[in-house]
Amino acid sequence: DLPRSSRYEGWVGFFTDDLKQSLCSFRNDEVIEDGAVRRLFAQVAGLGPVEAMLFVDSMFYLPTDLLVKMDITSMANSLEVRSPFLDHHLVEFAAQLPATMKVRGLTTKYVLKQAIRRFVPPENLRREKRGFAVPIGLWFRGELREFVQDMLGSPRFTQRGLFRQTKVEQLIRSHISGQADYSHHLWILLMLELWFRRFID
Repeated sequence: DLPRSSRYEGWVGFFTDDLKQSLCSFRNDEVIEDGAVRRLFAQVAGLGPVEAMLFVDSMFYLPTDLLVKMDITSMANSLEVRSPFLDHHLVEFAAQLPATMKVRGLTTKYVLKQAIRRFVPPENLRREKRGFAVPIGLWFRGELREFVQDMLGSPRFTQRGLFRQTKVEQLIRSHISGQADYSHHLWILLMLELWFRRFID
Protein backbone atom coordinates (compact mmCIF):
# COMPACT_ATOMS: atom_id res chain seq x y z
CA ASP A 1 0.00 0.00 0.00
CA LEU A 2 3.00 2.32 0.23
CA PRO A 3 3.66 4.86 -2.52
CA ARG A 4 6.32 3.95 -5.07
CA SER A 5 8.87 6.34 -3.63
CA SER A 6 8.58 4.80 -0.15
CA ARG A 7 8.93 1.28 -1.51
CA TYR A 8 11.95 2.32 -3.55
CA GLU A 9 13.59 4.01 -0.56
CA GLY A 10 13.05 0.80 1.41
CA TRP A 11 14.75 -1.27 -1.29
CA VAL A 12 17.81 0.91 -1.84
CA GLY A 13 18.18 2.35 1.67
CA PHE A 14 19.31 0.88 4.97
CA PHE A 15 17.55 2.91 7.63
CA THR A 16 13.91 2.03 8.25
CA ASP A 17 11.59 4.84 9.27
CA ASP A 18 11.41 3.39 12.80
CA LEU A 19 15.19 3.27 13.10
CA LYS A 20 15.51 6.84 11.81
CA GLN A 21 12.95 8.01 14.36
CA SER A 22 14.75 6.31 17.23
CA LEU A 23 18.23 7.39 16.06
CA CYS A 24 17.79 11.01 14.98
CA SER A 25 17.61 13.84 17.48
CA PHE A 26 15.78 15.99 14.92
CA ARG A 27 12.45 15.46 13.18
CA ASN A 28 13.61 13.66 10.05
CA ASP A 29 10.13 13.56 8.49
CA GLU A 30 10.59 17.23 7.59
CA VAL A 31 13.93 16.47 5.96
CA ILE A 32 12.73 13.60 3.76
CA GLU A 33 9.29 14.98 2.92
CA ASP A 34 10.55 16.54 -0.31
CA GLY A 35 13.51 14.25 -0.96
CA ALA A 36 15.17 13.63 -4.31
CA VAL A 37 13.58 10.20 -4.79
CA ARG A 38 10.08 11.53 -4.18
CA ARG A 39 10.61 14.40 -6.61
CA LEU A 40 11.83 12.00 -9.29
CA PHE A 41 8.84 9.70 -8.86
CA ALA A 42 6.54 12.71 -9.07
CA GLN A 43 8.03 13.49 -12.52
CA VAL A 44 6.99 10.09 -13.86
CA ALA A 45 3.72 9.56 -12.00
CA GLY A 46 2.02 8.62 -15.28
CA LEU A 47 4.39 5.74 -16.07
CA GLY A 48 3.95 2.12 -15.05
CA PRO A 49 5.82 0.86 -12.00
CA VAL A 50 8.68 -0.81 -13.91
CA GLU A 51 9.34 2.22 -16.11
CA ALA A 52 9.12 4.57 -13.12
CA MET A 53 11.58 2.50 -11.09
CA LEU A 54 14.01 2.28 -14.01
CA PHE A 55 13.80 6.05 -14.51
CA VAL A 56 14.64 6.69 -10.86
CA ASP A 57 17.48 4.15 -11.01
CA SER A 58 18.88 6.01 -14.04
CA MET A 59 18.55 9.44 -12.48
CA PHE A 60 19.38 8.61 -8.85
CA TYR A 61 20.90 5.22 -8.01
CA LEU A 62 23.34 4.98 -10.92
CA PRO A 63 24.82 8.51 -10.81
CA THR A 64 24.86 8.90 -7.02
CA ASP A 65 26.04 5.42 -6.06
CA LEU A 66 27.08 2.72 -8.51
CA LEU A 67 28.79 4.82 -11.18
CA VAL A 68 30.53 6.99 -8.61
CA LYS A 69 32.01 3.95 -6.85
CA MET A 70 33.14 2.45 -10.15
CA ASP A 71 34.72 5.72 -11.27
CA ILE A 72 36.58 6.29 -8.00
CA THR A 73 37.91 2.74 -7.69
CA SER A 74 38.88 2.40 -11.34
CA MET A 75 40.64 5.77 -11.49
CA ALA A 76 42.46 5.01 -8.23
CA ASN A 77 43.95 2.01 -10.04
CA SER A 78 44.65 3.82 -13.34
CA LEU A 79 41.86 1.99 -15.17
CA GLU A 80 39.48 3.44 -17.72
CA VAL A 81 36.17 1.61 -17.36
CA ARG A 82 33.30 1.56 -19.82
CA SER A 83 29.69 0.56 -19.20
CA PRO A 84 28.45 -0.80 -22.54
CA PHE A 85 24.87 -1.19 -21.29
CA LEU A 86 24.82 2.58 -20.70
CA ASP A 87 25.49 3.45 -24.34
CA HIS A 88 22.85 6.09 -24.99
CA HIS A 89 21.54 4.31 -28.13
CA LEU A 90 20.96 1.13 -26.13
CA VAL A 91 19.41 3.03 -23.19
CA GLU A 92 17.03 4.89 -25.51
CA PHE A 93 16.06 1.63 -27.23
CA ALA A 94 15.48 -0.15 -23.91
CA ALA A 95 13.41 2.74 -22.58
CA GLN A 96 10.96 2.29 -25.47
CA LEU A 97 10.43 -1.41 -24.86
CA PRO A 98 7.24 -2.44 -23.02
CA ALA A 99 7.59 -3.49 -19.39
CA THR A 100 6.70 -7.11 -20.31
CA MET A 101 9.97 -7.35 -22.24
CA LYS A 102 11.94 -6.18 -19.21
CA VAL A 103 10.24 -8.18 -16.47
CA ARG A 104 8.23 -11.33 -17.11
CA GLY A 105 6.97 -13.14 -14.03
CA LEU A 106 9.98 -13.33 -11.75
CA THR A 107 12.46 -13.06 -14.63
CA THR A 108 14.18 -9.69 -14.82
CA LYS A 109 16.10 -8.44 -17.89
CA TYR A 110 13.89 -10.77 -19.91
CA VAL A 111 14.68 -9.49 -23.42
CA LEU A 112 18.42 -9.31 -22.68
CA LYS A 113 18.48 -12.90 -21.43
CA GLN A 114 16.60 -14.04 -24.52
CA ALA A 115 19.06 -12.22 -26.78
CA ILE A 116 22.21 -13.72 -25.21
CA ARG A 117 21.07 -17.20 -24.23
CA ARG A 118 22.90 -18.73 -27.21
CA PHE A 119 26.19 -17.34 -25.91
CA VAL A 120 25.92 -17.64 -22.13
CA PRO A 121 25.58 -20.85 -20.08
CA PRO A 122 22.05 -21.28 -18.64
CA GLU A 123 23.33 -21.38 -15.05
CA ASN A 124 24.81 -17.89 -15.51
CA LEU A 125 21.49 -16.53 -16.73
CA ARG A 126 19.65 -17.98 -13.74
CA ARG A 127 22.05 -17.19 -10.92
CA GLU A 128 21.48 -14.34 -8.48
CA LYS A 129 23.09 -10.97 -8.98
CA ARG A 130 26.43 -10.59 -7.23
CA GLY A 131 27.82 -7.24 -6.24
CA PHE A 132 31.33 -6.28 -5.26
CA ALA A 133 30.65 -5.99 -1.56
CA VAL A 134 33.33 -4.71 0.79
CA PRO A 135 33.54 -6.71 4.07
CA ILE A 136 32.91 -3.71 6.32
CA GLY A 137 30.86 -5.84 8.70
CA LEU A 138 33.90 -7.98 9.46
CA TRP A 139 36.17 -4.94 9.62
CA PHE A 140 33.91 -3.27 12.20
CA ARG A 141 34.08 -6.41 14.34
CA GLY A 142 37.83 -6.70 13.83
CA GLU A 143 40.55 -4.28 12.76
CA LEU A 144 38.27 -1.20 12.57
CA ARG A 145 36.36 -1.94 15.77
CA GLU A 146 38.21 0.58 17.94
CA PHE A 147 38.17 3.20 15.18
CA VAL A 148 34.37 3.04 14.88
CA GLN A 149 33.93 3.13 18.65
CA ASP A 150 36.33 6.08 18.98
CA MET A 151 34.79 8.11 16.16
CA LEU A 152 31.12 7.48 16.96
CA GLY A 153 31.70 7.71 20.71
CA SER A 154 33.81 10.84 20.60
CA PRO A 155 32.76 14.11 22.27
CA ARG A 156 32.81 15.80 18.84
CA PHE A 157 30.28 13.32 17.46
CA THR A 158 28.08 13.53 20.55
CA GLN A 159 28.17 17.34 20.75
CA ARG A 160 26.86 17.67 17.19
CA GLY A 161 23.54 16.61 18.65
CA LEU A 162 22.30 14.96 15.45
CA PHE A 163 21.84 11.49 16.90
CA ARG A 164 20.83 9.94 20.20
CA GLN A 165 24.12 8.63 21.57
CA THR A 166 22.53 5.74 23.47
CA LYS A 167 21.01 4.44 20.22
CA VAL A 168 24.32 4.79 18.34
CA GLU A 169 26.08 2.85 21.09
CA GLN A 170 23.36 0.19 20.96
CA LEU A 171 23.91 -0.24 17.20
CA ILE A 172 27.66 -0.59 17.74
CA ARG A 173 27.24 -3.15 20.55
CA SER A 174 24.69 -5.19 18.58
CA HIS A 175 26.92 -5.26 15.54
CA ILE A 176 30.16 -6.12 17.34
CA SER A 177 28.49 -8.90 19.33
CA GLY A 178 27.04 -10.39 16.14
CA GLN A 179 23.43 -9.99 17.30
CA ALA A 180 22.64 -7.94 14.19
CA ASP A 181 24.32 -6.62 11.06
CA TYR A 182 24.48 -2.84 11.25
CA SER A 183 27.56 -2.57 9.04
CA HIS A 184 25.98 -0.24 6.48
CA HIS A 185 24.29 1.88 9.13
CA LEU A 186 27.55 2.35 11.01
CA TRP A 187 29.41 3.03 7.76
CA ILE A 188 26.98 5.83 6.91
CA LEU A 189 27.30 7.37 10.38
CA LEU A 190 31.08 7.04 10.23
CA MET A 191 31.32 8.66 6.77
CA LEU A 192 29.07 11.51 7.94
CA GLU A 193 31.31 12.13 10.94
CA LEU A 194 34.48 12.07 8.80
CA TRP A 195 32.80 14.48 6.36
CA PHE A 196 31.95 16.85 9.20
CA ARG A 197 35.54 16.76 10.44
CA ARG A 198 36.98 17.38 7.00
CA PHE A 199 34.61 20.03 5.63
CA ILE A 200 32.66 21.57 8.51
CA ASP A 201 34.91 21.59 11.58
